[in-house]
Amino acid sequence: MMKYFYKMKTAAVTAAVILVSFAFLYFGAAGLSDIGISDRLNQRESVTNKKIYIIGIDDKTLEQYGPVNTWSREIPAKLVSLLNGAGSGRPAVIGFDVIYSEEADREADDAFADVCGKAGNVVAAMSFSFKEQPEQGADGRTVYNPYHVDYVIEPYESLKNEVMCGFANTFVDTDGYVRQAMAYLDYEGVRAYSLSSQVYKMYQESRGEEAVFPAVYGRNNRFYFTYSGKPGGYSVVSMADVLDGTVNPAIFQDAVVLVGAYAVGMQDSYMPAIAHNSQMYGVEIHANIIEALLEGKTQLPAQPFVYALAAALLCGIFYVFSEKMRMLYSTVLLLALTVLDVVFVKGMYAKGWIVPVILLPVCLLAIYLVQMVRRYMAEIVRRRRVVNVFKQYVAPQVVDKISKDRDFELVIGGENRHIAVLFVDIRGFTTMSESLKPEEVVEILNEYLGLTTQAIFDNGGTLDKFVGDATMAVFNAPFDLDDYIFRAVATAWDMQAGAGKIAEKFRKRYGKSVSFGIGVNCGDAVVGNIGCDFRMDYTAIGDTVNTAARLESNARPGQILVSRDVYEAVKDRVTATPIGEIPLKGKSKGVFVYQIDNVTEEE
Repeated sequence: MMKYFYKMKTAAVTAAVILVSFAFLYFGAAGLSDIGISDRLNQRESVTNKKIYIIGIDDKTLEQYGPVNTWSREIPAKLVSLLNGAGSGRPAVIGFDVIYSEEADREADDAFADVCGKAGNVVAAMSFSFKEQPEQGADGRTVYNPYHVDYVIEPYESLKNEVMCGFANTFVDTDGYVRQAMAYLDYEGVRAYSLSSQVYKMYQESRGEEAVFPAVYGRNNRFYFTYSGKPGGYSVVSMADVLDGTVNPAIFQDAVVLVGAYAVGMQDSYMPAIAHNSQMYGVEIHANIIEALLEGKTQLPAQPFVYALAAALLCGIFYVFSEKMRMLYSTVLLLALTVLDVVFVKGMYAKGWIVPVILLPVCLLAIYLVQMVRRYMAEIVRRRRVVNVFKQYVAPQVVDKISKDRDFELVIGGENRHIAVLFVDIRGFTTMSESLKPEEVVEILNEYLGLTTQAIFDNGGTLDKFVGDATMAVFNAPFDLDDYIFRAVATAWDMQAGAGKIAEKFRKRYGKSVSFGIGVNCGDAVVGNIGCDFRMDYTAIGDTVNTAARLESNARPGQILVSRDVYEAVKDRVTATPIGEIPLKGKSKGVFVYQIDNVTEEE
C-alpha cells in the first residue's frame, strides 16, 4: 500500500511538471522571461562574415540630399551605377531596404529601373500588411492567423519588372524584441521571399552555391536567428561618401551591400535580442539575418511535449532521490542539475534548438521547496509524536529535552546503558482492596501512584510502567542523567516520606492504611522501545532490572533495600544498615543488600 501511495505521489509530481511545462511554453510572461534569459545566455557578438556592408542613409546623407521622400530616383540610380561601374569589382548583391512604391518623375523612375535591370544584382524591398483573420485549418477547424496578408506594398511597376523583390517586414515578439525572421510566404500561389532571404539566395547563386534555407515552424515559416553583431557591429559607410567619391566602390567587390535607413529621424529602429534596451536599425537586422543564413546560425523552438516529458522525468527522478537524501545532498544535487541545465541549453542552442532555460530549474526548485516544507512538517509531527509518547512516563524536563533534540529518534530497538532501576510496591494493598468498594480502592491506588510518579519526575527519572499497584522507574535513560544512582535513592526516600502522610489520611477515612516496599539496583541493561510498529513500550530489560524487582519483593513495609553497587555509589550521602547477603529468586548467588535509613542532599 505504501509503495502504491509513493508511486502515486511521484506520478502526481510528474503530471504537475508536464502541466507547468505546457503553461510555461504557451502562456503569459513566463515564456517571454525565459526567452529573454536565453538571449543573454546565447546571443554573443561574433561577426565572421566580412563581406556584408551597409551603406547608410545617415544624417550626413539627409543633410546633403534632403528627406528621402523628396529625392529624385536619379540618386539611387547613381548609387547602383557607381557600385557596379568598377567592372569585376562590383558587389554580388545590392539590397535596398527602402520601398520605392510610388512613381514620381517618370523619366527618373524608368532610369533607375533600367540601371537596376542591367546590373542584375539588385533586390528591391516590398512590404506585406498583415491582419489577424480567422481561417479554416487542414482539419476543418477555424484558427486565427495573425499573418494573413491584407494588402501588399510593392515597388512601382517598371522597377518591379526589372528586379527581384523581397518583403522587408521586421517581426517583433510580444516583449518588443526582434529574434525571429520569416523565410518566405506563399501568397496567391506564389512564393515570396523576405528581403534577407532573397539577398541570401542571390548571393549564394553568385558564388555558384545552393541557397539552403533553414527548417521553419508555424503557419508563416518563421525561424529564430542568432545575431552576429550588436548595433554598429557591421561596416557602415555613409551613402553621401559613396556618391561623392570619398569611398572607393571597389571595396564592395563580391560583397553583400545593404542600403537602408541609418538615422534616428527615419524611424526604422528596433530592439535586438543581442542587446536588450538598445536600438538597432532595420538594415542592420537584415545584415544579421543574412549572416545567420550563411553561417547556419538559426534555431527552432524545441517540441513542447517532448521537452515537457523529459523535464517531468528528470523532476520525477529528482523527487525520488530527494525523498531519500539529506537536504544538504538535495541542495548539491539541485545546484548540479541547474548547472547541467545551462550546459544542456547552450548545447542544444548550438545544434539549432531553443530550449527553455529556467523551466527545469524552477520545477526542481519547487520540488526542493516542497520537500523542505514536507520534511519540516514531518519533523514537527515526529517531535510531537515523541513528546506525546514520552510525556506519559518521562519527567517534564526530560520531555522538553527530547522535543529539542534533533538527533533523537523514536525507533524500535534498544541500546546498552548503565542505569539505576527502582521498583516500588504497595504492601497490604490486595488485602485492603477486598474490604473496600471499587471506587475507594481506585482512589487509594491513584493517590499512591500519583505520589510515586511525582517523586520520579521530581528527581528526573523515567516512569517505565505501572504493574498493578507496583511502579517501575529508570534513571539515566533515555538521556544521560547526572548523579542518577543517588537520584534513584532520593526518589525512594521521597516516596517513603510521602507515604506516611497518605497513610494517615486513608487511616482516618477508611480505617485502613498501606505502605511501600522499595528496591533499587544499578548496572548495565538494555533500554529502548520494545514492541511493534503500532504498539511500543519504552522499558529496560536484563539482570539489573530483575535484581531490582527481587529487592523490592524482599523489602518489608516501609523498607528501602539497595544493592551493594548502589550503596557504594551513594554511601557518603546516606545512612544505611547492612542487611547482609540474601538469596533472590532466580539467582544462583545471593546479593548483599543495605537498608537506607536516611538520605542527605550534601555530597
